[in-house]
Amino acid sequence: MKAMLLRVGIDKGTDGALGPIFEDGTFEYIPISERDPHSKEERTYRNTIGISGKPLSAYLPKKIENRTIHFDPEFETFTYGDPTSKRRYLLKLKKDDLLAFYAGLTPFRNGVHKEALYIIGYFTVKKVIDFNQLSKIHVEKIYEICSKNAHLRRTYDTEDLVVVVGNKNKSALLDKAVLVSRTKLDKRGRLYQAVSPEMEELLGISGSIQRSIPPRFIRNENKVTNLRRILRMK
Repeated sequence: MKAMLLRVGIDKGTDGALGPIFEDGTFEYIPISERDPHSKEERTYRNTIGISGKPLSAYLPKKIENRTIHFDPEFETFTYGDPTSKRRYLLKLKKDDLLAFYAGLTPFRNGVHKEALYIIGYFTVKKVIDFNQLSKIHVEKIYEICSKNAHLRRTYDTEDLVVVVGNKNKSALLDKAVLVSRTKLDKRGRLYQAVSPEMEELLGISGSIQRSIPPRFIRNENKVTNLRRILRMK
């Protein structure tokens, strides 16, 4: 069994913002905005209520409040999809592997937490679906099974799409975020987010995790066990 850490969620590069983390460690998972104008998704940052009881737009710049949301991953039926270069990494996942998601969060009206990268949820992999290997009939069936996935709410163009489906009994959006990064300076004096020393020791990974590519794999059994403990998995 192995684990993969993958960055998701709204960020400054896509929408100019990060999701909030509150004083008690709870947070809002805010996905990136939807770029496909033909998506069937109707939820926007303004009309979607978060765990705090407020619209997600309450934590975002006003200029993006009416953007449609690209819910990926989604933690209702536990699916995550991607047709880009991430597909080759997703295809390495097997049943019972762990896919952990981390996101950039910024403190909301508190000085307890830092703007950093935090683990926000995980899937225990149930299956990985490569749409390039499916017949038209099978594609239509998968549309029904994975109807909540953001990519399947777009047009019927599924070329190169890979969808990871999580075991609903062993997957979750966390109640509280888990800090995974520490700010460092590169050779040019620019700030970036790297794996924190604590997580280096626990998970056996190091270096920059600023970007979603490449995702980070954990193959050592003891390190995967550490990740499961961090996530409070049974």
